[in-house]
Amino acid sequence: MMRRMPGPVSPVLTSAANPRVKAAIALRDRRERDRLGLTLVDGTRELRRALDAGATVPEAFVCEPLLAGADARAVLDGLEAGGAIVHSVSESVLRKLAFGERLEGVVGVVRIPPLELARLTLTDDPIVVVIEGVEKPGNVGAVLRSVDGAGADALIAADPRTDLFNPNVVRASAGTVFSVPIAAASTGATLVWLAARGLRILAARVDGERLYSDVDLSGPLAIALGAEADGLSAAWTAPGIEGVRLPMLGIADSLNLSVTAAILLYEARRQRGVPGRRL
Repeated sequence: MMRRMPGPVSPVLTSAANPRVKAAIALRDRRERDRLGLTLVDGTRELRRALDAGATVPEAFVCEPLLAGADARAVLDGLEAGGAIVHSVSESVLRKLAFGERLEGVVGVVRIPPLELARLTLTDDPIVVVIEGVEKPGNVGAVLRSVDGAGADALIAADPRTDLFNPNVVRASAGTVFSVPIAAASTGATLVWLAARGLRILAARVDGERLYSDVDLSGPLAIALGAEADGLSAAWTAPGIEGVRLPMLGIADSLNLSVTAAILLYEARRQRGVPGRRL
């Protein structure tokens, strides 16, 4: 059995019309997330990773009968330690707050961290991933998992078409959106930032001049990928930017964005003998 939440017993909220529940549900809308600088995090694993990364969680909604496992216990401990206001809610209210059918008993309201390029710091032998114009939250989240798994230094969303802390990004990233250093900026500002730090830029394009396996991926490196529908903009064909491609041996001309990212990242890791960013 899951232990009860710490502190005095509060009444269970059973209506989505409750002002606190209503305000949290409003965070499904990007305009409200942008206005308040808050997002929703659904699930014990994702919320635990947010807490472990030092994210601020001012408020959470918990359905105790649905809580189970070590992640749930750690989340409750983290919420208590961080001073979050914890509301007990019914299962029907939690369903209004949660995303998808996977109910794990807790949804947190989390403060979105700053996303300025200037906040990023790099290792001596960095790998940075740039995704330009990507609009599907699931793709952003999946790329973040590859960035995290390969120990890359950062992910930059250039000219993003979705917010990086869309709740579906959080879920698709398995909470790694909180552990991977990330930033959002225009394509122009991103190119200036990369150049100022001496990063060599590889642009993944279906018409890239060289196969990825023939390219030296060692040294300070930025890997740029575009949206699946449109690819990278013309800005990534400038002098000094190398176009690379994956061999496509069937009828499709490209792979899923996150698969391409994973292939290039792990090839870069292989060429470097694997060691990368460690948290």
